[in-house]
Amino acid sequence: MIPLSLGEIAAVVGGRVKGDDAVTVTAPAVLDGRQAEPGGLFVAVVGEHVDGHDYAVQAGGAGAVAVLGSRPTALPTVVVEDAEAALQALAAHVVARLRDGLTVVGVTGSRGKTSTKDLLAAVLSSAAPTIATTGSLNNELGVPLTMLRAGAATRFLVLEMGVRRIGDIAKLTNLVAPDVGVVLNVGQAHLGCLGSREAIAQAKGELVRGLASGGTAVLGADDPRVIAMRSLTDGPVLTFGRAEHADVRVLDVVPDRLARPSFTLRTAGGWAPVRLPLVGTHQSLNAAAATAVGLAAGISLEAAAAALPAVSLSKWRLELRDLACGATLLDDSFNADPDSTRAALDALEAIQGRRRIAVLGEMLELGDGSEVAHRAIGGYAACRADVVVAVGVRPLADGAGERAVALTDNVAAVEWLRGRLSAGDVVLLKASRGARLDEVAAALMSGSPDVLADRPRNDR
Repeated sequence: MIPLSLGEIAAVVGGRVKGDDAVTVTAPAVLDGRQAEPGGLFVAVVGEHVDGHDYAVQAGGAGAVAVLGSRPTALPTVVVEDAEAALQALAAHVVARLRDGLTVVGVTGSRGKTSTKDLLAAVLSSAAPTIATTGSLNNELGVPLTMLRAGAATRFLVLEMGVRRIGDIAKLTNLVAPDVGVVLNVGQAHLGCLGSREAIAQAKGELVRGLASGGTAVLGADDPRVIAMRSLTDGPVLTFGRAEHADVRVLDVVPDRLARPSFTLRTAGGWAPVRLPLVGTHQSLNAAAATAVGLAAGISLEAAAAALPAVSLSKWRLELRDLACGATLLDDSFNADPDSTRAALDALEAIQGRRRIAVLGEMLELGDGSEVAHRAIGGYAACRADVVVAVGVRPLADGAGERAVALTDNVAAVEWLRGRLSAGDVVLLKASRGARLDEVAAALMSGSPDVLADRPRNDR
């Protein structure tokens, strides 16, 4: 973050300072007091269950020098009516001051946003200092927090943009109009919130509509709803995918014994081989999207392809881990929809092992089609795994038929797995975040029977 005094911040956000207005913020803003850095700003948001102002002292102990909130705290505080709106105004102001020499990239899609953002960070940081979204901080709070991490040396700012309703991405592009906008795909994630794929496409298309003047749209060539977004911009368009007409085309995908893909990226001007350290052949498409952004930013195909293997993937995205019993854990527990679950199951099938076990939880926000979608995924899983463990989702177990094991909750899943795993087994964990299958991963990795002992069983 660029250095700003509290007086300057107050002027930007329309607040008043309680305390020393000469105190200067020199480090990023945070919402979690435990994550504060020396010189940082703690943003106190009042939520449904937690009041951030109660953690101002904690943030100060971690290094924060000031608070942005709706009432005074023990630290010097910029007091505003709406801390969320003030955070957004501050982020927009900071990026506007840095705009000369800064290229902003927005990324959205029903699946693959975070992996693509991580691949983008690898490609762009190979050319110049880059700031990218941490994890999946992709909403009205996470995007401005990422924007405030940009400084005078930053040349690329990569912003993952999520959506739950029409207008969400438009609000984010109003904070900063991206120079490059990536739309990966239009799937079923948030179908329950938005109602139809057409509505999801409309919501994702807001990124293309919100591009800066002359900005480049990078669109998935394999998805008709995404390609149709060409009509939303008068600026340049680059496409990626397996389709013959893609500007960055994925060819000759071959997985290794751990389902990590090698492939070729081809453009009109040449080709380059890539070998990713990530699990799943679908990652080749995310890599092609990142490469297309690199081309738009002036990075050569060869340089982009060489940078891709340096990617550091966010947690709980098809992470391979070795268990003490000799089994392999494939942790994809961060989130799930039918499309991403099928991709994870394909990866499980491609990994060489003695026995494949798919531990699947609920896929949330699927609307009226939820039961049908879960049954279908159960059937898909039964064709790719030796055992399908359905955690708290009866329709999924029904769909898997004879290969299904129906369990009530995460505690039961850990107990079942501990009693049956052996060397050579491969275990996939996949569900929406609300199912918290990362707890199962933590329990299996720790080997402790007490990890989930204090959590109530969840008999959905």
